[in-house]
Amino acid sequence: MEEPVTPGRARRRTRATTVILRGALAALLVPVAVPTPARAAEPAPDLSQSIAADQPLATGRTTLTAGHVDIGPRYVDDRWTLLIHDGTQARPVWRDPDETLLRVSDGALQTVPDDPAYAFLGIEAGKRVYVVPQVQDRNVIWLGWNTQDPRVLRTIDRGVTLTLLGVRGPGTLTTYLQSGNFAAPQPLWRSAESKAQPFWVEVNTHTHANWVFSAPGVYLLAVQVSADLVDGRKVSATGTLRFAVGDAASAAEAFAAAAGIPAPAGQKPPAEGPAAAGDRADGSPTLLIAALAGTAVALALGLVILMLRGRGARLRAERERAAASSEGRR
Repeated sequence: MEEPVTPGRARRRTRATTVILRGALAALLVPVAVPTPARAAEPAPDLSQSIAADQPLATGRTTLTAGHVDIGPRYVDDRWTLLIHDGTQARPVWRDPDETLLRVSDGALQTVPDDPAYAFLGIEAGKRVYVVPQVQDRNVIWLGWNTQDPRVLRTIDRGVTLTLLGVRGPGTLTTYLQSGNFAAPQPLWRSAESKAQPFWVEVNTHTHANWVFSAPGVYLLAVQVSADLVDGRKVSATGTLRFAVGDAASAAEAFAAAAGIPAPAGQKPPAEGPAAAGDRADGSPTLLIAALAGTAVALALGLVILMLRGRGARLRAERERAAASSEGRR
């Protein structure tokens, strides 16, 4: 015969159930782990440079066809932004990506090598493609990235994450690094991948890479730069890089193309624009994080309700058995 349910026993069971529920809630509400971004290795060429704090922000549309260009973070009116650092002239300036067209001329045409090491390009050997090279060619735009703005140097904690959010264009884009002729290529961004692609960039870094476009035409690249600051805040900004690939590509079409976050291959375009999709500069959480948190809370509450219902049913059954046992003893 089972022991009758006494008040003390009921309290012990209640405390035990509370511990179980707290453990279940803690397990559900553990922060979602974010995959560690790839780390871009430094290429062999000497890329030493410094950036002055007083370099101006240029305005007005411009087309850059050759020379040194970087993308990178900078503060504009105390706001974390993604800009283009234009070093094609004697006096470097910063530019808004929406007002800057990067033209990749027919002089960038190269042949895909017959080498399995380049299978990641997804392009058959022998095909002619447009390549913005890692090592400077004076006749082609030379595109890289830097984390060297003086205020950025002072405020970021160790480095930044550069993320390709999506590409819109007539062909594919692949960005990769290769340290020397005999080192294996290191793919960083592939528009054929149906996911956001982050990689890590150390503070005070200046790097150039190979950018391979499989076909001529207009391309839009949505890129995000995010960082943890030394004061504990998080910052993030998104920009759209505009490319006119090939001499025949239309500059007017490239400037007229709507900015935003182009969907990666196999995905539908997001309903919101870049400002709604990413973190604001004040570190507010993204919609994705909010959705994950809401889902976790809903699951936790559902589990609590199910466990409470089960506990109530067990207590009722025990009370009924105790009452029946008492009646039998009479």
